[in-house]
Amino acid sequence: MFAENPAEAAAVPRLAVTRVGVTGHRAIPPSVLPYVRSALRDRFSRTDVELEALSCLAAGADQLFADIALAHGVPLTAVIPGMDYEAHLGDEEARSTYRRLLGSCTTRVDLPRQPTHEQAYFAAGRWIVDHCDHLVAVWDGRPARGMGGTGDVVAYARHSGVPVTVLWQAGVRRD
Repeated sequence: MFAENPAEAAAVPRLAVTRVGVTGHRAIPPSVLPYVRSALRDRFSRTDVELEALSCLAAGADQLFADIALAHGVPLTAVIPGMDYEAHLGDEEARSTYRRLLGSCTTRVDLPRQPTHEQAYFAAGRWIVDHCDHLVAVWDGRPARGMGGTGDVVAYARHSGVPVTVLWQAGVRRD
């Protein structure tokens, strides 16, 4: 439906943008991957709302989330922790995927440097929570293994009143 004049254009309803952020483990057990992929595809297949995805593009859950968002035509915002981030992403495959995804982002947010990597990760997780309408957590439900881990970001989101959807297969534990 297209309006021919500005007054009519103002009356045309526009979909509100829902910003969906992600937090999650870098290592996802193979038995959990099909469930997580399917749930993310379902989320990004919605046509009743306009979506925007927020991710740090880390290996594992973040890159999976970002790839699926982009495959569904959802604009992606990269939130880059304030540290020498790319060097700490893991192996060359993870760094290559990071660079590819980063090149596909519509927006890039570079956060201020932090004294430690853990503080940088947690600052990035908090930024995503503070700027999203809903958080997806690819999370086994266990406490974070270090400051700024998935458990800490989920706790921050819940404390902040941001809805969280946890994607994990019951009974499966990470190594």
